[in-house]
Order: sequence, then C-alpha cells, then structure tokens
Amino acid sequence: MSKYKPQHARLLFIDRKIRENRYPSCLSLAQEWEVTRKTIQRDISYMKYQLDAPIAYIAQQRGYRYTEERYQLPAMEVREGDLFAIYLAEKLLAQYKGTPVHDNLSSVFAKIAQSLPEKVQQPEGQDFSKFTFITEPAARLEAGVWEMVFGCLKKQETLQFAYRSPSVAESTESSFSMRKMDPYHVVRHGSDWYVIGFCHNHDAVRTFNLARMSHARTSGVFFTIPEGFDATVVTDDQFGIYQGETLSWVEVQFSARVAGFIKEKMWHKSQEIKMTESGDLIMRLQVNHRLELQKWVLSWGSDATVLSPESFVTEMRNEVEKMKKKYG
Repeated sequence: MSKYKPQHARLLFIDRKIRENRYPSCLSLAQEWEVTRKTIQRDISYMKYQLDAPIAYIAQQRGYRYTEERYQLPAMEVREGDLFAIYLAEKLLAQYKGTPVHDNLSSVFAKIAQSLPEKVQQPEGQDFSKFTFITEPAARLEAGVWEMVFGCLKKQETLQFAYRSPSVAESTESSFSMRKMDPYHVVRHGSDWYVIGFCHNHDAVRTFNLARMSHARTSGVFFTIPEGFDATVVTDDQFGIYQGETLSWVEVQFSARVAGFIKEKMWHKSQEIKMTESGDLIMRLQVNHRLELQKWVLSWGSDATVLSPESFVTEMRNEVEKMKKKYG
C-alpha cells in the first residue's frame, strides 16, 4: 500500500535522506516512499526553487546532496500569519522577564528563528518596527524563589519561606514572617505571580505574591491536594487576586462620558450591564472581596459612583474623605 502523506512530510523525508550523505536518487527515494519518480522530481524542484534549498545532483554518485554542510529543511511550514504570531509572542515575553520562563521561551524562539530560511525570517514588505508593545512593570523575584515554588508545586511538597508584609516598604528583619504552605495552584495576575495553597500558619487557603517571598526552601514533607479544591472557584469570584469568604452583589454607576470604555471590556464573569435614559451605565457584579474593586472604581474618579451595597458606599465615602484631607 502506498504511503499517503502530505507533501511537507515527504519533503522532510527527502531532506533527512539527503542529510545522511548517501546521495539518494529520485528512483531510490520514490521506491522507499512508494510514489512515482516524477513526484520526487517535482518535490526536489520545489525544495530547490521555492524553498531555496541548496540541492545539487552529483553525477559521479548518481544522487543528490546539499552544497551547504549544515543546511536543514525547516520542520514546519510557516505562513506570513504564523510568522507574525511568533513575532508577537516573542515580544509579549517581556512581561515574564526575571523568571526562568522568559529565558527558556527566549531560547525556544531563537531555535525557531534559526530553523527558518532567511527569506522567511524577514518576509518581504513586513516591517516589524511599526509595532510597539508596552508592558506593565513587573516586580522582581528573589533568585531561587521561582524554581523552589514550582518545584514544590510539581512534587506536592510543603514550601517554607519568609514573607514580607505588603504594607512595609523596606525589607528589614521585622518586616518578614516565616511561613509554611502547601502550594496548590499558581496564578499570573496583571504583572505579578501568585501561588495559592494551604497556609499552615493560618490553617486556611491563602494567596501569596512570589515577589514578597525570600529564603524559600523545601521541607521534605509531602502533601495531597484536597479533592474539594477547585482553582476556578478560588479565582473566578474575586475582582483581582484577593479573596474573601462571602459573595455580595455590587452596583456601580458610570457616567455617559466613560460608558463606552466600560462596555468595551468584560471586567468580571458575573457582570450585568444596564443603560439609563441619560446614557449612564450601571454595572452589577458579584464578588467575594472588594479591595481591588474599590481601587478600580476610584480610578474612574467622579465618573463612577457606588450605588450598593450600603456598606460599600460607606467604605468609598470614608476613602474619599481621607483623600479630601490629604488634598486640603
């Protein structure tokens, strides 16, 4: 039975045979792949004239070889859209700078670039200088923290570390407390990395920012993730990274001036939007923690007003009063 495979698979087969330096002929290639000699001839012509493969027929050996010793046909077909996607992904890697992920993926992208023919690496008419990527500033991680957290996550081993309180600006001995946790899940939120797991100090599931960790080490004690733990439940109901115990509905009214900006995005999975006759927008959403929601509402200034619940209205009013005192 003949081998029915796409042309690219056949081209890779021809490429491998030529690189073995055995001077394969059209006949030997056709017999091994179980196709006609004309098919192989067309493939070689395509490789030579369309892919710029340095193929030469050596009469004395009655077969083909590459004139460039280290040449290798790319192991993938890359269209212009694929190349642009690779370029975008490489640029977006900047947000992972300072972590092993950045170094590892940078190496992968470099290998992809090296495997592409020169004319594919920079397609005609494509000017990548027309694109700029602005990323959020990311907190720096202490050396070894990333590897230790992910190692314990993979092996399900209890992690020990010193943790700095976010309210303390300077890193002094008194600003750190020793913690033990069983890492269940890692979250990338905004520009920061967080690990969610069981905190032995609080006897509850907690979220820790990797940038505030130091002196991370393994404990030699292994754990089992509880059957009831669901990372989506932990992360989906909160607005931001912080989590609370009780869900509550919040209503925020946005002026007509910014209503269009609000409608452009999906801010939370539970959000419900209603337009008023005046053009204002009322958003209703259910969250289990309001700290980051408060910061977000404040970022809209006088264009956003909390309508309910009354406890949240009071929190916002108190915060605004504090701001008024600061600004006189």
